[in-house]
Amino acid sequence: MATATSMYALSLDQIANAIKIGGGKRTVLVQGHMGTGKSSLLKMLARDFPTHTPCYFDCTTKDLGDISIPSLQTIDEQGFVRFVPNEELGIHLGKPIILMIDEYGKANPAVKNAMLRLMLERNGCHTGSIIFATTNLGAEGVGDLLPPHARNRITVLTSRKSTNMEWIEWGINNDIDHTLLGWCKDNPQLFYSFEDIKNPDDNPYIFHPQQQRTAFVTPRSLEAASDWLKDRASYDDTSLMALLIGTIGERAAMDLNAFVKLADQLPSLESIKKDPMNATVPNTAAAVAMVVFRTLTNIEREWVDAWMDYMGRLDKEAQGMFANGIRKPKYSRQNIVMTNKKFTAWAMANNYLFTADKK
Repeated sequence: MATATSMYALSLDQIANAIKIGGGKRTVLVQGHMGTGKSSLLKMLARDFPTHTPCYFDCTTKDLGDISIPSLQTIDEQGFVRFVPNEELGIHLGKPIILMIDEYGKANPAVKNAMLRLMLERNGCHTGSIIFATTNLGAEGVGDLLPPHARNRITVLTSRKSTNMEWIEWGINNDIDHTLLGWCKDNPQLFYSFEDIKNPDDNPYIFHPQQQRTAFVTPRSLEAASDWLKDRASYDDTSLMALLIGTIGERAAMDLNAFVKLADQLPSLESIKKDPMNATVPNTAAAVAMVVFRTLTNIEREWVDAWMDYMGRLDKEAQGMFANGIRKPKYSRQNIVMTNKKFTAWAMANNYLFTADKK
């Protein structure tokens, strides 16, 4: 059953914006599913604050003595102890920082307590510094616990899992294997939350606390699977299957491997570049989607004309898929395509308004 917390779970972009605005005053603890990109928030914020130094503090590797160490001081022969903070906290830099306190919920209780004042009062931090923390969902059963007195000092936000199409948009800009992107398009259940699945057998791909799968699908493990797939020509079939099973689990590996065989229908990029009117057009929707995703990932200015000739031979759904990919505000090759005369002519003929999104 949906709760208010799950109904108001935020995307990583929404959370990054909240931290960007209020993270200099209040500490946000981001709780979310494992392997869904919570740690990427540090890079996202660093892009928005180029004058701040990003600092990563991993709580799982720390004990109380790792937070700070004593340094003996003397004044008029009277001794006292001053504690020197761990350099990972960035306090010694004397400039604004972005401090991510990672895996706070898994930290030793003494470490949790030692971090409380820093998170509440920002003692020792340069003016303008931003502090946030991350942890896994308590329901995942991986040891993330938050005592009430700590919870009351911070703001907890729940991050939602990305949808398959949101992850595909990210994957296009991050060199994810096009075959894997096509599989994700056809299988949105890969991105479902276990909280919505009462019987773990109803979704054999994802993590579920009631069924301890040794490997399963997360955005993180999908990225790892992409790395193996991009080098698949170097492995025999048995080795590739073993690598995929060890990365995303048995059921996901078997289904993905069957999907990979569709890649044999794809025309080569060279055939599209050199002879777009005669290059092979796949005969399944899934294979056509892979061609579109591959093009979005690889297109260069020199062969946009050839692609537009080839794209005219695809069905309208595939053409729209390409056009919508181009329109995404974060698409890194947008200018290459949108300044092409054949593309602008196609856009006008198909009533597409290709201006930058202002959302």
